[in-house]
Parts: sequence; C-alpha cells; structure tokens
Amino acid sequence: MPDEPPAGIPPLAAEDHTCAECGISYPALTLDAARAIIASLPDAVEAVAGAASREDLRRRPAPERWSALEYLLHLRDVCVTYTIRVHRARTEDRPVLEPMLNDLRARRFRYNDRSFEGVRDELAACAAGLVDEIGRLTPADGERVVTRLPGEHRTARWLVRQAAHEVTHHVEDIRHCLRAGSVPR
Repeated sequence: MPDEPPAGIPPLAAEDHTCAECGISYPALTLDAARAIIASLPDAVEAVAGAASREDLRRRPAPERWSALEYLLHLRDVCVTYTIRVHRARTEDRPVLEPMLNDLRARRFRYNDRSFEGVRDELAACAAGLVDEIGRLTPADGERVVTRLPGEHRTARWLVRQAAHEVTHHVEDIRHCLRAGSVPR
C-alpha cells in the first residue's frame, strides 16, 4: 500500500480546508490575515490563560486529553516547526517534511511539568520568529510545494494558513480546558 500514511500519523488538511469547529477557511484566509493571527498569539494566550492557577493549567479534562499547558507547548512547537517548514519551502525544492509527532513530544519533554511563565516567554519568541519568516515569503514563494507523507503535497501558502488555524483552534482548546471541558485533539 504505497500511498498510505504510517500508523498514527493523521493526514494533513486539504488546501481548501474549512474547519467546522473554529470557522477558519483556508481559501478565505490571506497570508496577511494569517500572519496577524499568529502575531496575536501572545496576547490571546495571556487573555485566556494568564490568570489561571498552576493546577488549572496542568489539569487534563480527561486522561487522554491534553491540559492547557500541554496545548501551550504544542503551540510553541507549531510556531517552531512551521517557521522551519516555511523556510524550507522558500529555500528548497520540494522538501520532505517530518511529522510533528505531537503526543510523543508532550510525553517525552514532560510538557505538563513546565512553568507557565517560561512557556509564555518561549511562545512569544517563537510566534515572532514565525511571523518574521512568513514576512520573507514572496507571492511566488507561496506556490512552492512541500510534502510530508506519500501523496501529500501542500503549498507554502497552505503552511501559513495551517499555522494560523492551529493558533485559532488551540487557543479555543485552551479556553475549554480551563473551563474543565473535554476537548478533542
């Protein structure tokens, strides 16, 4: 079965994806609007989680769900990973990108043991780095193609939209976690 993804690696959203949960529509999202969403991440995190207690930040709504702190670190990873992906899309010919392996990162790097203050600072720096890298894309760069799994081809424009979607979606997940609701991953 040549074009099947490895077990446990979900397929990427399509270039024309619209999220039924958060409302982000990739075709309607300009690169400038996506960049603004990502740039607003530190303020959004402060508004949603800045006053939360350590216990609330670390509480998982269910054993198989992430805590708000784990989502914050995932967002930091999204910013780092997508900075590198956008850079590679811009500078390499059809690079093959590694999957993020989100759950492995959360477990192995002990995300739920970290301090909010340190994570908040890292997240702000990483979001700024992604915004800077997006700013280097030319209109032609937006059409450059990357691949992750066999048969998955996405544009650099998609990478930016996907990062903005992750930000929008996961800030809401954090809000739900802090309300002790169960949120899907």
